[in-house]
Amino acid sequence: MPDWEKRFRAPRVGLPDWAEDAPDRSLFVSNATGTYELYAWDRSTGEQRQATKRPNGTTDGLLSPDGAWIWWFSDTDGDEFGVWLRQPFGGGEDEPATPGLEPSYPAGLALGRDGTAVVGRSTDEEGSTVHVLRPGAEPVEIYRHRESAGVADLSHDGTLIAVEHTEHGDAMHSALRVLRLDGTVVAELDDTKGGTEELGLSCLGFAPFDGDSRMLVGHQRSGRWEPMIWDPVSGEETALAIDLPGDIDAEWFPPPSERTSSREAGGAGASPDGPALLIEQSHQARSKLWRYEPASHELTLLETPPGTVSGATPRPDGSVEFLWSSAALPPVVRSTTGRAVLDPPGMKAPESVPVTDVWVDGPGGRVHALVQKPDGEGPFPTVFDIHGGPTWHDSDAFAAGPAAWVDHGFAVVRVNYRGSTGYGREWTDALKHRVGLIELEDIAAVREWAVESGLSDPERLVLAGGSWGGYLTLLGLGTQPDAWALGLAAVPVADYVTAYHDEMEALKAMDRTLLGGTPEEVPERFEASSPLTYVDQVRAPVYISAGVNDPRCPIRQVENYVRRLEERGAPHEVYRYEAGHGSLVVEERIKQLRLEIDFAERYLRAG
Repeated sequence: MPDWEKRFRAPRVGLPDWAEDAPDRSLFVSNATGTYELYAWDRSTGEQRQATKRPNGTTDGLLSPDGAWIWWFSDTDGDEFGVWLRQPFGGGEDEPATPGLEPSYPAGLALGRDGTAVVGRSTDEEGSTVHVLRPGAEPVEIYRHRESAGVADLSHDGTLIAVEHTEHGDAMHSALRVLRLDGTVVAELDDTKGGTEELGLSCLGFAPFDGDSRMLVGHQRSGRWEPMIWDPVSGEETALAIDLPGDIDAEWFPPPSERTSSREAGGAGASPDGPALLIEQSHQARSKLWRYEPASHELTLLETPPGTVSGATPRPDGSVEFLWSSAALPPVVRSTTGRAVLDPPGMKAPESVPVTDVWVDGPGGRVHALVQKPDGEGPFPTVFDIHGGPTWHDSDAFAAGPAAWVDHGFAVVRVNYRGSTGYGREWTDALKHRVGLIELEDIAAVREWAVESGLSDPERLVLAGGSWGGYLTLLGLGTQPDAWALGLAAVPVADYVTAYHDEMEALKAMDRTLLGGTPEEVPERFEASSPLTYVDQVRAPVYISAGVNDPRCPIRQVENYVRRLEERGAPHEVYRYEAGHGSLVVEERIKQLRLEIDFAERYLRAG
């Protein structure tokens, strides 16, 4: 078995989530069976059991605060439309968790200590709704709006609900509303000022104590994401003095466990002055963890290796568990105590090559790119592997796909174009109206550097990506036809107008924000940003893969684009598979990448 396949097949585990009142009970995701599913883990006994088993996998799950129940979302073959089910933590039959609610897209879930559930839902017909389900009672709707909204959290005592909403019409910048369980409004926090300012808010969680109404809130008031503390009952806002570069996320440390002392936790126990915060710093494609004491403003670095922390959670003993990797080293769940938390048995993923940072002057400022290359001297055939989102970023983290291309003799370049997170609010928000074209300007600047530096062979440049990266691939092949020898587009937007009309409601709202309206209101912008507009200019061979149940980049608009390629007799191949926006089945992922590599090698060799 080649190393690149081993990296996909090696058993992996995600960061365990744990029950707030039963911290020995945890839930995690693993691909141990070849499909990503949910697993229950009793830390007190060491027992692990597979909780879900479906042909197309399951990743959305949550433990009830007492650890008695596993809630998981059941859709149909990856279409993201379904209902919540639950099963006993120790095993048993699944049962409907939200009786009385019809299937929908999920929009947040919060579980109370008395059995109450607060369920966020989204449908094309109803828009966004929030329902309260008390044990033995019918669901009660407490919120409804056409624009996107979702349940963010429920206070520790179960009396306050935090809702993130975009009623102001800007889907990129949410506001916060705190409700009681009967739907009455406690407080509002809206940095957009009714949609006139591009400043977002996010709920980072209520304080983990009864009677404490404070909430951690992420805000963008200083040009980046950083936390503050807001009390929706009193209205008091408390700024946090965290002098670190990059975007800053935060989470409350839980109350200390009665069974552990600060000595046992490596000196990281709870502060006598109040709850500490776990700070996650994301800066220039890497991340660090810190402990912050709000009372004293003391900031302490928690030791993690250089690379990327893809998630972290503080434990009641004061330690922190985190999922870490680098481009060269596979992911592992570690603890600040120094031990590995979960080490799945079986084959270990082979290492890859480290990533190199490149900064290139672009039309909108300095563009950060990450480069991996094989042994030997260039210029190399090069894959520009473009990330999705668009509000996401590539980082110094392990990725089996880029590592596979390196194994096959390709250099890989990943570009954090305008629209990417981690470089400040202005960089992320730069996409408005000239959607797709702005990102491609940054990619073109990095492409020019790659050729001039001797890294890349200009005759063997591959534009590739999935989701938004797939969209940029098709758009780039049409608007920059002389720049690329080949295109590989996975689950792409191909026909923007048809995609808008067929996609889930939350993405319609995002597109209206990005482009300034609907296709009927701003047809010229949709036309300028649609790959279908430029399909007749595409010269490079195109490989497209698409999920037939995809609600984000629906299949009909892909077929419209493919039909135009066929009419021209343009070289292309299409692979359709029975899933949604990607696959949770390991063999399917390997198959898709094998087809892409074969397509690239055949056409580049022929060229």
